[in-house]
Amino acid sequence: MKKRLISIILFLNVIFVFGTVQMGIIDEVIWIVGDEAIFRSEVEEQRLRAQHEGVNFDGDPLCIIPEQLAIQRLFLTQAAIDSVEVSESMVMSQVEHQLNWFIAQIGSRERLEEYFNKSFTEIRNELRETVRNQMIVQQVQQSLVGNINPTPAQVRRFYNSLPQDSIPIVPTQVEIQIISIEPPIPLEETNRVKDRLREFTERVHSGTANFSILARMHSECESAQRGGELGFMGRGQLVPEFAAVAFNLHDPARVSRVVETEFGFHIIQLIERRGERINTRHILMRPRVSSEDRNRAMQNMDSVANLIRTNRITFEQAVLHFSQDRNTALNAGLMLNQRTGTSRFEFQHLPAEVARVVYEMNIGEISRPFSMMNENNKEVIAIVRLRSRVETRTANLRDDYQLLKSMYEAQRGNEIIEDWIRRMQRETYINIDPAWMNCEFQFPGWLK
Repeated sequence: MKKRLISIILFLNVIFVFGTVQMGIIDEVIWIVGDEAIFRSEVEEQRLRAQHEGVNFDGDPLCIIPEQLAIQRLFLTQAAIDSVEVSESMVMSQVEHQLNWFIAQIGSRERLEEYFNKSFTEIRNELRETVRNQMIVQQVQQSLVGNINPTPAQVRRFYNSLPQDSIPIVPTQVEIQIISIEPPIPLEETNRVKDRLREFTERVHSGTANFSILARMHSECESAQRGGELGFMGRGQLVPEFAAVAFNLHDPARVSRVVETEFGFHIIQLIERRGERINTRHILMRPRVSSEDRNRAMQNMDSVANLIRTNRITFEQAVLHFSQDRNTALNAGLMLNQRTGTSRFEFQHLPAEVARVVYEMNIGEISRPFSMMNENNKEVIAIVRLRSRVETRTANLRDDYQLLKSMYEAQRGNEIIEDWIRRMQRETYINIDPAWMNCEFQFPGWLK
């Protein structure tokens, strides 16, 4: 199926996340859409950035980029007419999330500044404008599309109209029930971790060590590569125990007491406070399970598996009696796929340890006990039961109704937006420099 408008707009918003770079480009107006001008520098800067990032265009970028900028201008003009506004707190939350991601990819704030040849403040301000426009465009799109609630008959007609080579192939999917327990952590091991963190605190306070360097060397959080820096976050974005301590910090030179959360033990240092948002760095350490406790948990879980295999209890009863997995304990142990909201998983979306165990299992079979890391990166001992398995197939209405319904909704939404763009082309003043007209546009109505 051909590439559609919404995906291209989102592509531009993601890839061309920063506005201008000082490249010495001689500027000129090449398009005018309504009251808005599109400059040659905008197009050239985005083309060069796409080239640097290895982005491939399905056509001439000097035609594709101006057209997508023009489409964005149409949406922003409509937003101004409709007085569409977005929450500044939501904008900043997304800005900080993207900045944190960029810093994680490039290694540090300093390297990010070097890469874009701008100060961090300049990068943040430009990203804020980009994110705000992206959110405004999404709101306008949503208002145009509304809520599409197709009937089963409409989904059926859509499915029957699809060419055979356009019907999606659905990979093998499985449903899995799980029982997991956390091996106990000896008090001595917990005290060892807390004492280690207190030692780091004393070294920072005495001036013999740098918190950021200690985080890089010892923290077990993915933020270690950024010196433990988490970026600006509101209270609600942090687990309560962490937030309660972090938001009471006032002196960037001081380090917090040891804080226990579901992820492990932390010490925290304030970097900057900005209204109701703070930027902190932390060091996370987790107590380790001893080999003796791991083996004991394996033996206990093996006994549970044998009770199920010999029909002395059902798997569902074992879940209620033994499982410590709070996400599945009240759902008969059935794992839920957060991507789809269903209980079906493709193998690639399962935890790696579970996928390896389940791959060769038969329906109804109970696995041997195995060790895995849960969502909080804590070691647990688990057994699983393969509840169902549907092999790779061409999508059909009986097994894949939700998938086909989503495809219909996406197609119908795109049709509504494309019709709106064509209407706006007719109603909006558009002027294109003749040197930029020789293009095969996705929407030919630009040329009048």
